[in-house]
Amino acid sequence: MVGVTITKHEKETRGEYIAHVADSDAVGRLTWVERDGVHFADHTLVPPEIGNRGVAMRLVEAMVADARENQFKVAPVCSYVVAAFNRHPDWNDVRA
Repeated sequence: MVGVTITKHEKETRGEYIAHVADSDAVGRLTWVERDGVHFADHTLVPPEIGNRGVAMRLVEAMVADARENQFKVAPVCSYVVAAFNRHPDWNDVRA
């Protein structure tokens, strides 16, 4: 896989993780809304131009790492994030 850089952008009670892929101008996104200290992961979008490269999983992994570092819980809402959490019981420490 080519290089993927994940950046976090947040404002008040919402935010997103953005995946920048080295060989493309397209970006992937995982958006969230915060309520009562829980980040509800509500949408994951990876355009076809950068699909099938593991970008969506990298976005979820970034959110899990951020949750561990900054001590918040993640509530999977988006179907992709729900499936990723179900495949990774080792993430239950951050699952709301």
